[in-house]
Amino acid sequence: MMVAGALLWVLAALLAAMPSSVSASGSTRPADLRLEGVLTRAQHETYLELPFAVPPRTGRISVVFRHDGAAHRTTVDLGLRDPERFRGWSGGARDRFILSDSHATPGYLPGPLPAGTWALVLGVPNLRPGVTTTYAAEIWLERDDAPATLSDVTLKEGPAWWRGDLHVHSGHSDGTCRSQKGATVPCPLFRVVQTAADRGLDFIALTEHNAASQAQGLLELQPYFDDLLLIPGRELTTFEGHANLLGLTAPLEFQMGRPGAASLDAILARAASLGAVISINHPRMPSGEICMGCGWRGAAEVSQVHAVEVFNGGAMAAFGGRAESPLSGVAFWESLLNAGHRLTAIAGSDSHDPDRAAGAPGALGRPATVIHADRLSQGDLMAGLRSGRVFVDLTPSGLKALDLEARSGTSLARMGQVLKAPAGAIITFRVTAEDAPEARAHVVQSAGGGEVLVLADGTGERTFTRVSDGTRGWIRIDLRDSNGALMALGNPIYLNWDEGR
Repeated sequence: MMVAGALLWVLAALLAAMPSSVSASGSTRPADLRLEGVLTRAQHETYLELPFAVPPRTGRISVVFRHDGAAHRTTVDLGLRDPERFRGWSGGARDRFILSDSHATPGYLPGPLPAGTWALVLGVPNLRPGVTTTYAAEIWLERDDAPATLSDVTLKEGPAWWRGDLHVHSGHSDGTCRSQKGATVPCPLFRVVQTAADRGLDFIALTEHNAASQAQGLLELQPYFDDLLLIPGRELTTFEGHANLLGLTAPLEFQMGRPGAASLDAILARAASLGAVISINHPRMPSGEICMGCGWRGAAEVSQVHAVEVFNGGAMAAFGGRAESPLSGVAFWESLLNAGHRLTAIAGSDSHDPDRAAGAPGALGRPATVIHADRLSQGDLMAGLRSGRVFVDLTPSGLKALDLEARSGTSLARMGQVLKAPAGAIITFRVTAEDAPEARAHVVQSAGGGEVLVLADGTGERTFTRVSDGTRGWIRIDLRDSNGALMALGNPIYLNWDEGR
């Protein structure tokens, strides 16, 4: 018995000494709770409930479970019970799971997380005679106002330019497609995601109107679509304008037109506090019966905003595929830049029908947003968006890269970054593009003027210089074809700005 007891103690010590797990939601901070114990043959074909307390205002529960009995074929099944009902069962198929108000690991029920005594349920279908199994469950309890991602998955390692669509709808709002019999029906999420995968995109954001119900489906689909990153989002649709809240899964009030309702400022501030990247959508669309509340007329504090959708696929389609139309958001965006706001220019198809022919304006993936990031993960892409390492691609076939670099003395900045250059300093800019044969790089700058640089081949590279006047400004690049049609829009390098947003 002393030997067995010593062995048990060693096993328990080894398990306790193992590094803290990464939670099911990707958190690397220490677990809030740890439930541990020993299973013996006495627990064979029985169930145990391990109680734990969930405090008020909990918005997300993550569980990671480990045991040391695999070599002896010990099997431990997992489930969860809240104070009111059974919340799910994953058996022995998973060693971790999450629950939140809007989504949960398949096998578990999303919904409110009531305060009180919960229980991790262990089923033990197999534990051999004479075998002891040590287990530990780590539990993370996130507040309902804590930023959260849908998944911590990394699909590919970078760094690279990642191409995707940041404005897409499915049947979870007003997206439609053809049924198997040819009827127009609310389009299933799987159908939309499969189309994005077929078109070779690296990522897609499902941005339903004021709805978060798609988050559950995305969580289920992500393991299958392991070459396409699925980003939750929401199109905040108000009477004063629309805004995409990228990365948001938490509930959010949006009803501004009722007594005591929050202002647009307060709604955007709440979204930002929950970790959302906020983009003003199609700011120059008209508002009316055809598109209710579509144009941006909100007087929101722009400091809450991270990006502007300068091109929208629906607006392009309305003008025969032209990006540069009265509905373009470029002038709106540049006016905010000139007012001192560092906002990233992005685009989105605003696709409501994955059956729309590939390459057509408004079809899924056109226009595209291309983000430079170290990895293909939600966190890295959102960081890339915030940083401005982004260009908008308007071509049907897709550009691999567009970048702008600036050097002054020993200082270096790339697209989206700040370069400090005192008055009189010479700044050398370098434009690079891939898969843009015979394209013209048009220099666009806050001071007006500029020049046209011909990129001689598909991997064109050209340089130009400026003499700094020491004041705040910006310079960016548009790519145009030989007929002058816009192919791509680049974000600025900011000259002599403060480093913050």
